[in-house]
Amino acid sequence: MKKNFKNYLNYKSVRIIIIVGILLLTVLCAVIYYENNKYVQVSENMYNHSLNELVNYVQNVESYLAKSVISTTPEHGAETLTNVWREANLAQVYLSQLPISNNELQNTQKFLNQVSDYSYTLSRKNIYNEALTQDELNNLNNLYNYSVELENTLVQLSADMDSGRISWSELTKSKNNVFAQQVSNISQDSFSNLEENFHEYSGLIYDGAYSEHLTNQEKKGLTGNEIDEEQAKNIAKEFVGEDKIEEVSSNGLSENTDIQTYDFWITVKNGDKNNKANVSVSKIGGHIVLGEYNRDINAEVLKDEEAVNTAKEFLNSRNFFNMVETYYTKQNGIMTINFAYKQENVIIYSDLIKVKVAMDNGEILGIETTGYLNSHYKRENIIPKITKEEAKQNLNKNLNIQSEGLAIIPTEYKTEVLCYEFKGKVDNKDYIVYINAENGREQDILLVVNSEEGTLTM
Repeated sequence: MKKNFKNYLNYKSVRIIIIVGILLLTVLCAVIYYENNKYVQVSENMYNHSLNELVNYVQNVESYLAKSVISTTPEHGAETLTNVWREANLAQVYLSQLPISNNELQNTQKFLNQVSDYSYTLSRKNIYNEALTQDELNNLNNLYNYSVELENTLVQLSADMDSGRISWSELTKSKNNVFAQQVSNISQDSFSNLEENFHEYSGLIYDGAYSEHLTNQEKKGLTGNEIDEEQAKNIAKEFVGEDKIEEVSSNGLSENTDIQTYDFWITVKNGDKNNKANVSVSKIGGHIVLGEYNRDINAEVLKDEEAVNTAKEFLNSRNFFNMVETYYTKQNGIMTINFAYKQENVIIYSDLIKVKVAMDNGEILGIETTGYLNSHYKRENIIPKITKEEAKQNLNKNLNIQSEGLAIIPTEYKTEVLCYEFKGKVDNKDYIVYINAENGREQDILLVVNSEEGTLTM
């Protein structure tokens, strides 16, 4: 009897434990379900807010573009175009917050990028009291027409979201970039309409960061025919010096890079076997893009001038002629020197090569030629439109000029500008002032910082 009673108690205890467990599991599932629904609701609210803000800012872009087309004064034009720039930037921010991959809205993103950047470029003209050309006004009018189409599509999309015809949950189910394969036809059609607006939009050509001629920019210094891996290997060995090499191993072709290269690891004779040199050779033309070898430097024996001369001799021996040193840095016993190409009496800062020199024995530990390969070619008709004396009239009167000359400098838009370069001092601070050699405007000012580690510009 006692045994049966104990069995009964044990059975009852197990049942209670199971029931309690089921209740706890039910409560836990309910909490998870509630929290998940809350998270989904918060996410959908955020997406709805982003879409509404996107619509508002695109409407503002449309309005300001319409005003810019008929503006007759540079002052008002500058203000209006600055507003276009600001509103298009904000539209991009909210577009990026929608749960859609960049690939799906690539043309829409490009359009907003160019609206923003082009309006900024033209506003700078207006600031200098220059009227817009007819071509520029035509461009603005074309952008306006596209903005109307974009605004109409976004308004319809917002209405579809508000009515429940499309839900954000459909879009966020996608695990890959091709959202159209994962969602309803309504969603697919609605978002495809955004891109359909721009099926004929080929982009603008202008001096701006998102101009078509820059996003597809030719690498002017990357000359010659394509080579294979064996040819690249021989070029790497010749560059380092076969008498210095113990072994060469290949890392294959790097394709997803700015310049496609064959990459090699090189074991140097009498060196640390675990510390190998890295050499990259371009697939087009077989140019040295990068060469680097790191080792410990225990003492600085060379003078700065000796290191610079050693680097210059090295460049000459590798057929990089007419390179002049600009500034340098020193760290851990290694001097990194920046060289710019000089054509006749003009320094071309776009054509840049960096060389690393060991300060204990002058060994060349690195070279990087990306700037040179991207930009180098023979410039024609480098003739300033104003004289040096005219350029000086736009300098700060307190600048004590120490050197002067002509230079071609790169802009933030990857274009080039011919300038007069004036180096000098104001209140014991070193400056480099660039005056545009075409229009006499102050193009750029650099503050030169000299220290034990080298010379830097800011």
